[in-house]
Amino acid sequence: MTKHKTIYGLILTAVLSVSACQNLETLPEDRYAQETFWRSANAAYGGLVGCYSTLISRGLYGEDVVLLEEATSPNAYNYNNVDGWSNIALGTHNASNTNAIAARWRAAYTMIGRCNALIEGIDGNVELTPDAIVKMKAEARFLRALSYHVLTIYFNDVPLITATPDLDQVTAPRKPRAQVVDFILGELDAIAAILPPAYTVATEKGRATSGAAQALKARILLFEASPLFTGTGDAARWRRAADAAKAVMDLNRYSLFPNYRALFSLANEYNAESIFDIQFQGPNVGSSFDVTLRQYNTCAPVRELIEAYRMKDGQPRSSSTVTDPGNFYSNMDPRFYQTVVYPGATFMGATVSNTRFVNTGYTFKKYSVYDAGAASTAETSLGERQSGINYMLFRYADVLLMYAEAKNELNELTPDVWNATIRAIRQRAGFTDAAALTYPAGAGKAEFTDIIRYERRIEFAGEGFYYNDIRRWKTAETVLNATIRKYDNTPIIVRKFEPARNYLWPVPQIELERNPNLTQNPGGY
Repeated sequence: MTKHKTIYGLILTAVLSVSACQNLETLPEDRYAQETFWRSANAAYGGLVGCYSTLISRGLYGEDVVLLEEATSPNAYNYNNVDGWSNIALGTHNASNTNAIAARWRAAYTMIGRCNALIEGIDGNVELTPDAIVKMKAEARFLRALSYHVLTIYFNDVPLITATPDLDQVTAPRKPRAQVVDFILGELDAIAAILPPAYTVATEKGRATSGAAQALKARILLFEASPLFTGTGDAARWRRAADAAKAVMDLNRYSLFPNYRALFSLANEYNAESIFDIQFQGPNVGSSFDVTLRQYNTCAPVRELIEAYRMKDGQPRSSSTVTDPGNFYSNMDPRFYQTVVYPGATFMGATVSNTRFVNTGYTFKKYSVYDAGAASTAETSLGERQSGINYMLFRYADVLLMYAEAKNELNELTPDVWNATIRAIRQRAGFTDAAALTYPAGAGKAEFTDIIRYERRIEFAGEGFYYNDIRRWKTAETVLNATIRKYDNTPIIVRKFEPARNYLWPVPQIELERNPNLTQNPGGY
């Protein structure tokens, strides 16, 4: 997909503007008919690029959205409420005051519409081979399934649209989440047998693979088994989640990249840990990670995250034997030093002062070109949408922790499971202490739950995962009702989370006005 990254900005909006009630004779000259657009290979590839390009929109994973979502969790803080993301963190969001919510709904359905148009139209192509057509349709089906997963985890019940965009879809009612999930799980099973295991041609890397389809299936089943959607738990659902994660592991196609810090660098894109990336290419269609993290410090780690890091023996700070009362930042989980820039650290060739990062005293390192070395001219001049490092939406460590979580819920977290998942992840991070690596034989399910949830928080800190984790675990009402602090314990702001309204997002008001058949989520939005 690399060769197509440079034209992500040239979206083929004409595909979406065609309605079924129009015909070729009445179409404006600058638009295309669904019936004729897909006949050439160039049009088909352009349409597929249009599907993929929605991933880098501001409604999904574009620019700095991943960081802004991180700042809705107890891990980080966003000081300027861009797109209303701070409203979500504070629990003050509603159906009309938070553009991030409206943008997510809009982007997901934009991608669904584009994918539906390709799936229905590409069979009329006269230049591609039948095999190529089937595979491109499978890629679009993967992206459509991903979009519906996004919609269901935030909005629950949503309209299920599987046909080319037309006017009737404007008034489509919401379908039960379970029905939508069943549909996309069936799609993923089907396309996993069609999509290739990998792309050997460099210009095609980044396209959906069979492993990506299976990883998405595992993530969907993990959400469906979690307390947010299941209540007290359902062993059958956890079994399906465990089996799906294990299926990805049994592909023997992925492995943990040996260097945790280097995992998030431009030089190591498409490594053995990466299952599916969001494609960025500077300077025109890149992310805004660097400018957000360094220049603006828009999204910054908070003291609550730093205190959550355990020590290098794997124990909490309060009970560890290696805690140094005189040096707060010593002897910590090795991932801390590879994830967070903190006062006293070396960053870009200089010692970080207490005021270097003004909003909290900290910043994240992941997906940034900036590091301990002196800055180059190119690094200091990066602006918005100019960072070229891909974002890993699915990576193998996530699959391992999905498996560990599901097996623990089934009371099956054996030494073999521990060694294949938690021990492997900790070893890769740089742990060497036996206390951190050895299976805790006396631990019960509750203790393992704490360990797994710790691992997810820390392994993926700065990657935008934790907000959805605390929602699906239904712990957000505890951890988000809190004051967040700067490096020196100075309070920043008090956050609120109301369980009755904040576990789901409201359907955007603009969508309710467009579609009289939509209903609002509970919570007084």
